Amino acid sequence: MLEHLLLLDPARVQRLLDAAAERGWAAPNRWQVQLGVLRMWHRILFRSDTVGTCTDHPVRNTWRARLLKWRPLRFPFLLKERAIMPWDLSGLASSEQRLINHVLAAHHDRTQCVYDLQILSLSEGWLEKLEEALVDIVETGGTRAEWLKDLTVFEGYHEAALEAVRTIRSGAEEIDPEDAHNPDISFRAYLAWCAAQPPTPADTWRSWRAGALPTEVSP
Repeated sequence: MLEHLLLLDPARVQRLLDAAAERGWAAPNRWQVQLGVLRMWHRILFRSDTVGTCTDHPVRNTWRARLLKWRPLRFPFLLKERAIMPWDLSGLASSEQRLINHVLAAHHDRTQCVYDLQILSLSEGWLEKLEEALVDIVETGGTRAEWLKDLTVFEGYHEAALEAVRTIRSGAEEIDPEDAHNPDISFRAYLAWCAAQPPTPADTWRSWRAGALPTEVSP
């Protein structure tokens, strides 16, 4: 029951974990990924300033963007856009299309969208679809593109996301070494963090009692 509560779709999660393992990425089991979901909850509750904010670019000079810079106001619109799945904090239970919607409509600071791009890369053809959608926003424009730019609030977001997609598709290193070790930014680092956790509930309880639960780990 807890597995379905935290992972939502264990079968899909396992398929993506298997695909990641085939690439040589860290291979946590589903219990360890559940601990990773709890880590995400901790981030939202105690480090909410790392979600949906921007440190490098100004708010777009439109009334909608200025209004939507208040993060709680974005929530209903993100739901309507099917850009978030509020209980899927790992991203592994979300469909590929929902992940694309998420990248297009939900602001990610700096290179944080790489987490979602790495998940999308596990499903053939979906990074290409995301690139096409981003090109349409950045180069074609229109009413829909302007709305998504306002919903992501900050200048330059879609341009940066498009660059990140093209970097990953080219096979180049998508983020700098420091960010590559950060489970908030890199899905590969998130998998490594999960894989370093105790492998069973009983082991977790014993590690917690002993004050020996791991916290951060390099991928």
